[in-house]
Amino acid sequence: SVNIGTGKDISIKDLAGMIKNITGFSGGISWDTSKPDGTPRKLLDISLIHSLGWKHSIELEEGIRKVYEENFF
Repeated sequence: SVNIGTGKDISIKDLAGMIKNITGFSGGISWDTSKPDGTPRKLLDISLIHSLGWKHSIELEEGIRKVYEENFF
C-alpha cells in the first residue's frame, strides 16, 4: 500500500483525540506548551494525482481504526 494523503488537514490535538477515542484510552492528554509547536502544516498537494483519476478510498479515522483493530485484537 502507499500513503499519499487525502488533501485534508488535521491538528495534532484533534489527531490525538481521535486516537484516544479509537483506542478507548481513558487517561488524559497533556501538552508541554514550553516546547515549540513544530511544523504548522504538513498538508500534501494531491491535485496532480487527482487529475490522473486517483482518489483516496480510506479516510484517516477509518485507517487508524483498521490498523489498531488488526494489530491489537
